[in-house]
Amino acid sequence: MSAPLTRDRPLEREAGSGAASGRNVFRFREGVSRRWRPAPALTATAAAHAGALLAFAAAPAAWPWLAAALAANHGTLLAASLSPRSQLLGANRVRLPEAAARRGEVALTFDDGPDSELTPRVLDLLDAHGAKASFFCIGERAAAQPGLVREIAARGHSVESHGQRHSAAFASYGPWRLMRDVEAAQDAIAGACGVAPRFFRAPFGTRNPMLDPTLSRLGLHYVSWTRRGYDTVDRRAPRVLRRLTAGLRAGDILLLHDGELGHARSVLAVLPGVLAALAERGLRGVSLRAACGDEPSA
Repeated sequence: MSAPLTRDRPLEREAGSGAASGRNVFRFREGVSRRWRPAPALTATAAAHAGALLAFAAAPAAWPWLAAALAANHGTLLAASLSPRSQLLGANRVRLPEAAARRGEVALTFDDGPDSELTPRVLDLLDAHGAKASFFCIGERAAAQPGLVREIAARGHSVESHGQRHSAAFASYGPWRLMRDVEAAQDAIAGACGVAPRFFRAPFGTRNPMLDPTLSRLGLHYVSWTRRGYDTVDRRAPRVLRRLTAGLRAGDILLLHDGELGHARSVLAVLPGVLAALAERGLRGVSLRAACGDEPSA
């Protein structure tokens, strides 16, 4: 068995159940996981269910009112799940730490890759402007193109997790399926580039109410964004660019896409304008790891 390993240096393959099935399994240093503190919304939900159970035991005839109260509670959780920047379901970084903002940093992030055609061209554009970024990769795609994932890391960018399959049902996964998906993405990305992700962004930005315990167990931190361009649904580059740069300031986290799950080719027309806007404002494009340092959590 390999020695304990950290997240920020290359991981070593370890024999285990995965090895028996022909896979490489990567283990994380004991202690990388962090303590889970339930978000107030989840604590309130547990209290509401316990209270409803006790109330029903005392007054069964009140069940319609109790059911309505629980339905309202679940509606609140659903709304939080569908609100990518919400903090109701747990810590959610929507801006960089103040220290990064004072340094004039802006985090550039790309979802849905890697893509054999788009990602190399995005990397070249970033290199041409001396900018760094974070790539939130889909585990299955990372496993299929490990050389490209290694190239992202070799050029000084960070590789983070966007889940294993990018399923539209991610927000409704049960706890065990959720854990399997996030763990599989960790293994796939670590296996591709030798460094396990530190940050996680949910597919489509829809956050599963039970995601936080899984992220805590794996030492991951949840990130959404300050500004997004909707580049997967809008082919009009000027409009996408305006969404990203109107009011742009130090400490922002920008979201673009380098995968072909939508119309992400517009990133090639938009990214030069974003990088030019950063330069005009005296700002610097950086990765989340570089910006957040010892402050990964929101």
